[in-house]
Amino acid sequence: MIRRRTAVALLASPLLLTGCGGGAEATERRAPARRPAPAPTPRGSTPAAPRGIPGLGPERAAAIPERCTQAVVVTGRGQNSPLCTVVLHQRTPTGWQAGPAWPGHNALRGWSAHHVLGDLRSPLGVYTLSDAGGLLPDPGGKLPYHHSSGFHSPGTGFEGEPLEGSFDYVVAIDYNRRPGTSPLDWTRPLGPGRGGGVWLHVDHGGPTHGCVSVAKAHMKDLLRTLDPGRHPVVVMGYADWLAH
Repeated sequence: MIRRRTAVALLASPLLLTGCGGGAEATERRAPARRPAPAPTPRGSTPAAPRGIPGLGPERAAAIPERCTQAVVVTGRGQNSPLCTVVLHQRTPTGWQAGPAWPGHNALRGWSAHHVLGDLRSPLGVYTLSDAGGLLPDPGGKLPYHHSSGFHSPGTGFEGEPLEGSFDYVVAIDYNRRPGTSPLDWTRPLGPGRGGGVWLHVDHGGPTHGCVSVAKAHMKDLLRTLDPGRHPVVVMGYADWLAH
């Protein structure tokens, strides 16, 4: 079942900076009283430049749509590493504000600019986030949510860890899929050979086949924060690639 919920607007509170100064002078001899020197007129402060997203170079930053105000940035430790850090950034009137950094996993063999089925690499790029779902009921999110037993995840991972519960909560990454459908929809616009089913999902303690995973509590945080009205995206890749 898919349902939509009203977005909760996030308000940014600007800090007002004020300053004051003054001085006094005494003389030993009597002298005509002096009028105190007028206090200097404070100069107008120069507005700070809007904050960008740390770690993103101009090319990657330019790939984020102008209307997007939520960006999940997945920074891989290296081109061939399965380890990454996930941070949700939200755009405010003064720039992007970063949330907490969460440890996570990506694909076993790292990253690929041309992901194909079975390469065990996560696709580099900037992708929209349109749909969610899971084996467990919607925890109070805003994205359309598909609650289904089809999210069952049996078996073991690459390090022998159990996969059970990995798909309790998922957010579909719009790589080679049709936005506006369940994450379980297997339509592949680029063809089946280019892979698909790339999700943000619950971490099982080891590398993935192509997805990005974080702890269950963090997935719940993402689901409760990501808002379709803010046009969220994921920016994903290893650090050197993101820096371009």
